[in-house]
Amino acid sequence: MEFRASRRYAHISAKKARPAADLIRGLGVNSALEVLRVNQTRGAAMFRKVLASAIANASQNDAVDVNNLIVREARVDEGPLIHGRPRFRPGAMGRAMPIRRRTAHLKLTVAELEDN
Repeated sequence: MEFRASRRYAHISAKKARPAADLIRGLGVNSALEVLRVNQTRGAAMFRKVLASAIANASQNDAVDVNNLIVREARVDEGPLIHGRPRFRPGAMGRAMPIRRRTAHLKLTVAELEDN
């Protein structure tokens, strides 16, 4: 059984959040929480909250052992720009330089470890 959690429109670029997703993909939830706790990046802090939410979603089902969960999918997609368009600041020689305030959608899926 799979349980999902997501954070949409997070104020971080997808490029900066993807390394945190790569760290925890395929790990057990306890070791993933420990890895995210030690990693001191903004993406890791955001994924720690999303992972805690997915674990809480799984704990609502009494038939699921929370300690037997693994991170099945950890994904970061690009979101829209803040305010929907780039803003501009002055550049050299009269040019305009764009400011792109990016957002990201963090998606996480945890599933029970299958014993074969």
